[in-house]
Amino acid sequence: MSAAVGIFSASKQDGFKKNEELVDDSEAKNNVDHHEDDEEDDCMLKPEKELDLGPQLSLKEQLEKDNDDESLRRWKEQLLGSVDMSAVGEIKEPEVKIESLSLVCPGRPDIVLPVPFASQPKSSLFVLREGCRYRLKFSFTVSDNVVSGLKYTNTAWKSGVRVDNTKVMLGTFSPQKEPYTYELEEETTPSGFFARGSYSARTKFVDDDGKAYLDMNYHFEIQKKWPSSP
Repeated sequence: MSAAVGIFSASKQDGFKKNEELVDDSEAKNNVDHHEDDEEDDCMLKPEKELDLGPQLSLKEQLEKDNDDESLRRWKEQLLGSVDMSAVGEIKEPEVKIESLSLVCPGRPDIVLPVPFASQPKSSLFVLREGCRYRLKFSFTVSDNVVSGLKYTNTAWKSGVRVDNTKVMLGTFSPQKEPYTYELEEETTPSGFFARGSYSARTKFVDDDGKAYLDMNYHFEIQKKWPSSP
């Protein structure tokens, strides 16, 4: 997902075509994924404004601390927004649960992905048609504490050559019972002979501290036509 089970945006197709010869050569040499080699290639995204509440405490402790100071209370409310106290716990670490992931393609039923991904080795989790438009839609819940700098990352490889590396800063979220929903920008899968075939990918949701709330490897395909059944 380039922006979600990311593949490549239309603007990235030129770069993809430049790699066609490399992809072809790689297929002759090996078909090994090189996920680890690409993890730290780009600098991690930083949020525009990080939430700093001082020493690490549970959110409940933070909210109750200096409760008699009206100006401090208002400052905390401004930073945290509306906090659902029923979702606040005594735990210092936030908990983020990815509730749903789906690919939305105009004119097609949504492709709902299992969470966690249940893709078997070399078995495709989903299939997309070449040149189709799609966007990733997902929902997640936050509980116990504020999660700062939540990021979505997705990297895709074809025949061992990295063809997409997407990082999206989602933001900072306070605990609440109702899930947050998010849709990434629309993308277009590449077209042509070299674009078709099997891909391997890795999708992650991580926070500023590098804690991963979803970290899954999977395979998908780009084909000339949609499969006969959704």
